[in-house]
Amino acid sequence: MTWTVTPEPHDSPAAAALWRAYYTEVSDRYYLLHENRRTAPEELEREIAKADWSDLTPPKGQLLLARYEGEPAGTAGVRLLTPETAELKRVFIQEPQRGKGGAALLVAAAEDTARALGATRMILDTRHDLTEARALYERLDYEETEPHNDDKYAEHWFTKNL
Repeated sequence: MTWTVTPEPHDSPAAAALWRAYYTEVSDRYYLLHENRRTAPEELEREIAKADWSDLTPPKGQLLLARYEGEPAGTAGVRLLTPETAELKRVFIQEPQRGKGGAALLVAAAEDTARALGATRMILDTRHDLTEARALYERLDYEETEPHNDDKYAEHWFTKNL
């Protein structure tokens, strides 16, 4: 049972498939909580089509792809906001591989990537209903802070000195 984490083009087929799985899950969770419905297929397609993750490309960022037993299983993105501050984005592990250490491994690789890009601090935001994500960040020594952006879906903000 082995994990590997490697850089991946943000628009590769594996990254696109994992982005679709990530977006479907977080969108469905949001709509089920707030509107008692799943994401409509046309909403899903519209949001996926308009997403631009080109900032997860060197020299200002990087998308990382985790593989479990050689199969794509998760992603994490890093993008520089300033020369000293990186933002952690799209941390996701597919359901069958959860609980096997992949998320912590991805975040550690993202922190290493941020350091290699010159960052000394990592920030992120997440929603209240993503309790697993919040627990992960707290377990990995991220501290909850005041808001650092005005993203309409962000409800919790975290930082960690690298």
